[in-house]
Amino acid sequence: MAEMRPVNPWTWQDKLAFAQAVEVKGAERVLYCAGQTSVDADGVPLHAGDMEKQFAQALDNLETVLAQANLTLAHVVRLNYYITDLDAFRKAGEARQARLRAGACNPSGTLLVVAGLFHQDILIEIEATAVA
Repeated sequence: MAEMRPVNPWTWQDKLAFAQAVEVKGAERVLYCAGQTSVDADGVPLHAGDMEKQFAQALDNLETVLAQANLTLAHVVRLNYYITDLDAFRKAGEARQARLRAGACNPSGTLLVVAGLFHQDILIEIEATAVA
């Protein structure tokens, strides 16, 4: 089993549910996940205009991918967010942070504001790396 240790020279990121870096020792597997969005099992976009619901659905989809590899959110060491609406992302912050904490997920990551994603109704895409 991999040993994961957050590396945080500061404390401000703690309230935002992420780490500046995550040190991994003894990992046997690494799973690089494609970006997950708010779509159903057929790839149809869901929850147009609702960042909080889109984040929840994208994370549900990520958990489905992780489960197929016998992993959970607790194995995620990096989450990159691609968003089209920074204000909506901030407003959904408490729900997002609570969901990550509930999954014992304290990853490093990057937030990028982009002009658009694969569909005009999609506001967020989440890219993950998990280790075990």
